[in-house]
Amino acid sequence: MTEACIVGWAHSPFGKLEDPDIEALIGRVAGAAIADAGIEAHEVDSTFVSLFNNGFSLQDFPASLVLQHVPELRFKPITRFENACASGSAAVYGARDFLLSGRGRFALVVGVEKMTATPGKEVGDILLKASYQKEEADIPAGFAGVFGRIAEKYFQRYGDQSDALAAIAAKNHRNGVENPFAQMRKDLGYDFCRTVSEKNPYVAPPLKRTDCSLVSDGAVALVMADEETARSLGKAVRFRAAVQVNDFLPISKRDITMFEGAAQAWARALEAADTKLTDLSFVESHDCFTIAELIEYEAMGLTPPGQGARAVLEGWTAKDGRLPINPSGGLKAKGHPIGATGVSMHAITAMQLTGQAPGGMQLPKADRGAVFNMGGAAVANYVSILEPLG
Repeated sequence: MTEACIVGWAHSPFGKLEDPDIEALIGRVAGAAIADAGIEAHEVDSTFVSLFNNGFSLQDFPASLVLQHVPELRFKPITRFENACASGSAAVYGARDFLLSGRGRFALVVGVEKMTATPGKEVGDILLKASYQKEEADIPAGFAGVFGRIAEKYFQRYGDQSDALAAIAAKNHRNGVENPFAQMRKDLGYDFCRTVSEKNPYVAPPLKRTDCSLVSDGAVALVMADEETARSLGKAVRFRAAVQVNDFLPISKRDITMFEGAAQAWARALEAADTKLTDLSFVESHDCFTIAELIEYEAMGLTPPGQGARAVLEGWTAKDGRLPINPSGGLKAKGHPIGATGVSMHAITAMQLTGQAPGGMQLPKADRGAVFNMGGAAVANYVSILEPLG
């Protein structure tokens, strides 16, 4: 069956950026991705914009802001996608569906968020809106508090996993040093990540500051094309599978230590791609908190439930391990501008698979990769399996 392909990209740095608003951030990447694909702006048939917002920006309804920078797209369809922290993957999948329907040959995806201009307390309140407000609105420490509760329950069931969480944080910060887009390019080391200190206090026990992803600004854009069109271009990365699975929003309705929706998404994607986990060269996974990456090891089938610690403590998930997880540094080091995150994960996977990952990010073997992006606490779960177009 014909598929959609990623044929161009542009990625801003992530971090506290001087760009005043999302309009400026969109300008960094929209035209650049089109140029990278080697096409003209007027050839883009539809655009898909991902923005969580929910109070980060006064300007909601962002779709047509793309026209401020690419006026050739005027009078063409543009749609905003929002699915919490998986908004970026929602937009990518919208573009894929558009192309597979035969409605166009080229689609532009833009993911963006401006978070750092918002005071810290408000950031926590905004992010907590991605939880079930009837039961979870008063959890202390915002969304970190939600994942702190998940970590507490996991520790109660399987024992203290602080060593594993510190190892995940240290691994991802070490990887982030090689990523020129990353917000934090500093190897913090295991001891710093493991130890509670003035610089690494508890945020939502047992989670410390080094267990939490960063508040970030950033934008990423992709150009996607149908497979036939992609064959005539300079580079192309093909979707081998793209699966979305949603679960209950309230954590009270689930065994939150298992990420069952994520596990379903992984199982369906691997089956659709006729792929085993051992066939993958790497995974870009949604480490919004270190406990999330730990449970994701189990959801993807890398270890049985309760044994995720082995994967990181025994080096399986290191860049030179059996299955590198987050060679980009992940959300932990790269940063997590909500609407841009899923688009970034797909862009960096495409860079790896075409041998074009910048800095020292490039893996020596990268012939099939996967993305796991989730919205909320494993509520909206997206798994993409990608490979170079042969």
